[in-house]
Amino acid sequence: MTAWLACLPLISTLACADDDDAPQDGETSAPSETGTTGDGDGDGDGDGDGDGDGDGDGDGDGEPPLRFIAMGDAGEGNSGQYNVAAAIESVCTDKGGCEFVLYLGDNFYDDGVASVDDDQFQTKFEMPYADLSMPFWVAMGNHDYGEWSNVWEKLDYEIEYSNYSDKWTLPDKWYVIDQYENVDFFVLDTTRLMWDNETAEQQAWLDGAIAASDATWKIAFGHHPYYSNGSHGNAGFYEGLSMPFQLSGTVVKEFMDASLCGIVDLYLAGHDHNRQWHQNTCGDELATQFIVSGAGSKTKGFLYWGGGNDVYWEDAETPGFLLLELTSTKIHTEFYDDNGNLDFERDITK
Repeated sequence: MTAWLACLPLISTLACADDDDAPQDGETSAPSETGTTGDGDGDGDGDGDGDGDGDGDGDGDGEPPLRFIAMGDAGEGNSGQYNVAAAIESVCTDKGGCEFVLYLGDNFYDDGVASVDDDQFQTKFEMPYADLSMPFWVAMGNHDYGEWSNVWEKLDYEIEYSNYSDKWTLPDKWYVIDQYENVDFFVLDTTRLMWDNETAEQQAWLDGAIAASDATWKIAFGHHPYYSNGSHGNAGFYEGLSMPFQLSGTVVKEFMDASLCGIVDLYLAGHDHNRQWHQNTCGDELATQFIVSGAGSKTKGFLYWGGGNDVYWEDAETPGFLLLELTSTKIHTEFYDDNGNLDFERDITK
């Protein structure tokens, strides 16, 4: 039982790469009809990739995508964390840059930080990500609240550290990110939901924040998953248990059923140390999609509680991360491993 409590706190159209239609040997390019200097690929957009649009995402709309990373369960300071960081740097550089990281909790294993001066801020965050200059938008995980996942004052140290870091950004226990085009992000504290701590307050905030949003895309993220084939499993049945609620995630499921399902487009989580793209959705008119990206520094295998969930793809063998490219009409997702190899890609479209 102690081991469970220490880990506590658990929780879509295929995309294909465009063929390169660049001119063959001996062909020449000419200025496009729109006046763009010829780039040799015949599509007239001037970027040389042959996809017909200027942003390089291959959808032909000419709209630059918002490109960002999502990963969790990274705070080990181990070789896996450094390898994933190097892979992110390489992939983002190749794509022309990423804007930010959604950091999905369990930021400091195994017991969180003891003060704003804790060396772990350096050894498990600043040093591994020294070569990444983008902001990290941070959610709290169960290990961030200590071994028993309920030392609530540890939140204050992670919030305060935002004042001392160029990239660490955690303004509150739950908050909205509304500064990017076409999307609003809703950052949850699912560990408090595990303990039914301030549930009504968090739910009132989320309901109000979503109602006030006019963004094309609404994405929520937190630490605990709604669906998962990992060792923690689905909300309401975490650890293969239906009770007590502090272990099973009953409150997490009730919260998400009421305030996320059919209301946000996508929910991103970690907690299980693997990568999963689920076929299961929830909601009626709008189907909320679910992705687990909890392999930021290490992996753990699948247990498939209750028979498991159908997935488009999953992996528990290698650390890695999720890259997302968002426009007004599409969210393109790509899973990469810790060597920067593309494992799987899929789109969500409007």
